[in-house]
Order: sequence, then C-alpha cells, then structure tokens
Amino acid sequence: MPQFTLLRDSDIEPLADGVFSVLEDVGVLCQNEEMLHALAQTGAKVDESRERAAFPRRMVSQFVDRLRNERAQGKNPPDDVGGARFVAPGLPSVGGQVAQFFYDYEQQEKRSGNRQDFITLTKFGDVLHGDNSVGHSLLLTDVPPLLEPLEAAMLLAEYAHQPGRAFAWNVKLIDYLIEMGEILGIANWFSWGANCFAHPLRFDRDVADKFVRRVRAGVASGLTAMPVAGMTTPVTLEGFVVVSSAEHVATWIAARALNPDVPLSGSMWPGTLDMKTGHVSYCSFDAMFYGFTTVEFLRRWCGVSIPMGGGEYCDAKLPGLCAALEKAYKAMTIAAFTGYHPGVGSGMLDEGKILSPVQLLLERDLGLGVRNFAREIRPSTANITLDTIREVGIGLQRNYLETEHTLRNFRECLWLPEFIDRSGWNGFESEVKLLQKAQSKVDALVAEYVKPEGHEDKLVAMRKVVESARKHLLE
Repeated sequence: MPQFTLLRDSDIEPLADGVFSVLEDVGVLCQNEEMLHALAQTGAKVDESRERAAFPRRMVSQFVDRLRNERAQGKNPPDDVGGARFVAPGLPSVGGQVAQFFYDYEQQEKRSGNRQDFITLTKFGDVLHGDNSVGHSLLLTDVPPLLEPLEAAMLLAEYAHQPGRAFAWNVKLIDYLIEMGEILGIANWFSWGANCFAHPLRFDRDVADKFVRRVRAGVASGLTAMPVAGMTTPVTLEGFVVVSSAEHVATWIAARALNPDVPLSGSMWPGTLDMKTGHVSYCSFDAMFYGFTTVEFLRRWCGVSIPMGGGEYCDAKLPGLCAALEKAYKAMTIAAFTGYHPGVGSGMLDEGKILSPVQLLLERDLGLGVRNFAREIRPSTANITLDTIREVGIGLQRNYLETEHTLRNFRECLWLPEFIDRSGWNGFESEVKLLQKAQSKVDALVAEYVKPEGHEDKLVAMRKVVESARKHLLE
C-alpha cells in the first residue's frame, strides 16, 4: 500500500551515529547470565558484576550490514506491510487482551480483574465468535500472581469450547502450561505474549529469562517497545528515535547471539507525556509521529520492518463512540504512514488497562466497515446490471432504491452496523441508547452460552498440575 515518509536520506547517518554511540557508551542492563555470555562471545563488552553489556561500534555496524543483506536476499521481508492490495484486519474478539480492569456498563463500574468477570467474558466470546478460540482476556487479581496464568488456563479449559492460550509472563510457567495442554490434547498451550523490557535499555530478569527460552526455541523474537518521550527517552524526536532504535538493535543482537537462525520481530507502541497531568498517551499526534519516524528509520537503516502498535490503545476511559472513533482514526493513520491497516481494537480502554465487552461490540461494527476496503471487484454481468441501469435510466420515473436488484444485493454490498447509527452522533441520549443496546446484546450472548461437557476428567488432571505448581512456585 502507498505510505507517507518522514525522513530524508540525509537524516539516516546522524541518527545511526547516535545509535552507535548509545550502544557503545551506555549499553544495556541484562539480568541473565546466559544472554551475557552469548553477547560476550559475539564481541560485546560484558561486565558480569554490573550485569551490563556494551556494543562496540564496529560490532553493531557489521550486524546492521548483515541485516540489510538479509533483506536484500529476501530473508527478512516486511512482516505486516500488506503490499499493493489492501488486507483487512481481523474482527475484534475475546483473545489475549489481559486487561487489568473490567468495565461493567450495566453497573457503571470499573473493577479489578477477577475470576467471575473472566468467566463472563469467556462465555461472551464463546458465543460471539464460537468458530475461533477464546483467550486470556482479563488479569485475575484475586489469585497469586505467579499462578495467575495457570488459573486463567483452567477457566479457559472449563468454559471455552475452543480454549485459547494463557499468557506465560514468567518462564517458570511454560512447562506447566505445556503439560496442561497435553492433557487437553493441544500442543504448546501457552502464549509468549509481548516481550517488553524496562525502558530505557534494561532487560530485567523475568523478561530476559523468557526471552532466552523463546529465542532458543526458534520463535521470532524482538522487542515490544513502549518508550515514552520525556520519561524513558529524550523528549526530542531525534533523541527518541536514537534511544528507541538502540533498544531494538540491542534486542536483535542478543537474539542472534543466542540463536543465529532465529527470525527477528518487534513492534513499536510509542507514548508521549502530558506535562499538565502526567498522563501518558499512546494515541496522541506526537506519540504516533515519534513512532512512525522510528519505524521508518529502522526499516531504512537496518532493513527490518516492524509494525506500529494497533488502534487498541486509546485515551478514552469509558465505552462509546468517542473511544471507537479514537481507535479508528489511529488505525487509519498507522495505515497512512506504515502501509498496513491494523485492527481497530478489541474492547480495551484507558491505554489498554480496561476491557469492556460493550466497547468490543462497537468495534466489531467498525471492523466490519473496514472490511469493505478489502472487497474484491467482480465486474460480472449481474454486478454491473446494465438491465437495471437501463430500467432506471436518468431517474425521472424511478430510482435504484425501488429495484429488485437493490433488494437482492444491499445486505452484501452495504455496511450494516448493528449498533452504530449511520446517521451520525445525535447527542448524549442517542449515545446512551446505543450503549444500552450493546449491553443487551452482551447479556443475550452470555445467556445463550452452553458449557462444554465431557472433559471433566481432564480438568481434574489439569488441576493437579496447578496444585503441583502451587507447591513448587509459592512454598
């Protein structure tokens, strides 16, 4: 797809020089001995007592040259750029959101994630998109943190007809989830999730340990970056690009030091700080500008294309059209500057902290609208419908609304949202009616849910795995 550019050719070298200097003079904190040893073997200057690794300029330069050569040989093609034809994003679903809070529109209440709300979301997703899996959507704050993914997996196995994978945030959980999946008959039943280290330039132990296992397994690896200008990077655009790019390059160097054949990945979720309130926004104009520039710089300098974080993270705190349109605008802006259209969202609010099933339904309406751009052009006789065109003529006696052709085809051809009023926003009363209609749909879907049966013995065996984990991880 066509895309805008932000950098001149003359900008690349000074920004690259800044990355070289940061990696050589500052380096990274790394709290994993195996990773430090691998970096030392590939030419990094490692201080094990301080858990620090610095990257000589020559080492980084040679590494970047290899990445560019891989791109030239077609080994590192763009991951998410759609190409000349528009690729429609998937519809919002109850998947791997792992939000911290649940928003109950009926009660007008935001509350910490808990087992009961997680079960409600699982039932909701199971009926809404039964052909697809239902995943780890909400953080269970009413169980011990180290057991939380295992308890979430138990609930998915019990309530979802197609249970998705739980997010293994700690490497110690992976083998337990794999064992639980084997009982269910699902291989590797866990999600690696995002690889976010602490900005700036810090691989803390939990993240580094999981990163090492992921890379050793040969799974595409990189940084899910969420830098904040003025807080974890310099406030200037140029400083942001240099520090953020240094973090990505350091991650890729570490990945290849551990496994020379591992595919590289990553993503950029940029934020900026509101100096009046201290609020961090991941969808403001300046945040997106900083992110687009960094993504473009990495593509042009290293030859590695990483996506911008999708429309999901928005500033809106409550469900409604404002939140949905914030996300839609962000997603379309990402498409303009990166060449691919991410999903509009999956029901999250307040920068990904809150999950609202009502909001998810509104975003499915928008997602169906976006899918129109991916429709095929089929110039068949039936679609061109010259007979109908001749029948209507210049429209003095009839119009196309009266024709049999329109009656037969409008459902396939037009965007027919279930909740959003196509006539436009018409005041707060209409907004309330829209949200109430969506809440009624949520209630109806949950009421329609039927619990899966016939695998109670598997649940008993899986619970034994969880209790074993409880004994070894908590005692």
